[in-house]
Amino acid sequence: MIKNSIKSIALGTCLLTFGFSYSQKKVVLDNFFNNEKQKDKETGELKSTHYTWEDKTNGGFSLLGDIFTKQGAEITTLKTAPSKKDLKTANIYIIVDPDIDKEAFGGKANLIDSKSIKNLVSWVKKGGILVLLSNDHGNSEFEHFNQLAGEFGIHFNDDSYNRVQGREFEQGKVMVPAGNEVFSEQKLYMKEVSSIDVKSPAKAILSAEGKNIAAIAKLGKGTVFALGDPWCYNEYIDGKKLTADFTNFQGTEEWVKWLLKQSK
Repeated sequence: MIKNSIKSIALGTCLLTFGFSYSQKKVVLDNFFNNEKQKDKETGELKSTHYTWEDKTNGGFSLLGDIFTKQGAEITTLKTAPSKKDLKTANIYIIVDPDIDKEAFGGKANLIDSKSIKNLVSWVKKGGILVLLSNDHGNSEFEHFNQLAGEFGIHFNDDSYNRVQGREFEQGKVMVPAGNEVFSEQKLYMKEVSSIDVKSPAKAILSAEGKNIAAIAKLGKGTVFALGDPWCYNEYIDGKKLTADFTNFQGTEEWVKWLLKQSK
């Protein structure tokens, strides 16, 4: 018994030494296709902003990153197009709001190319979890993003629904019905969302104004989640702006747990 215990401890030490983990999953956030930059007010230095783990302002993903890490995941950022080597160590890869030229640093967006698409499709088939979060018309790149999404039966429609005037938050509500695959029955806030068309292997899971706005696709051993809005940034999950009947924080926690569960 003692010998077996010593062997187990030694094996565990060896695994930790070489960086192996049975449970921790790696969540990679793209910072290449979306790479908006602005000058730091204090230092004047250009830095990435908007939908990044480090950004604690309204448009950042710092709270989303906190939710992932509280579930035991490792969060990291990829500042290049995804190679086979990059994806090999990733469980979840997230692309949010691909840049159009007017948003991109230097005025030229990094477009999703055929090699990246090939790498991502192959990775998903092997068990990768791909998250595609678009934006509405005029605020996101659609042509090349749809070349990737189309590989999974998903098409973002370059339009805009659930438009909200001022603080009329009810105009941005998305009611989740009972029995949804990802979320419990609740009220989410998603404003100015691109609608989605789906065909096999994709299926729609959320709608607004009678239009599909979110979808899931299974391909090989992997899963793709697509939604026409970067809906879970700080402004709408920190509990400071929306009325209490909206459940974006709860919804984000459920979504994160679902994504991690899909990864084998």
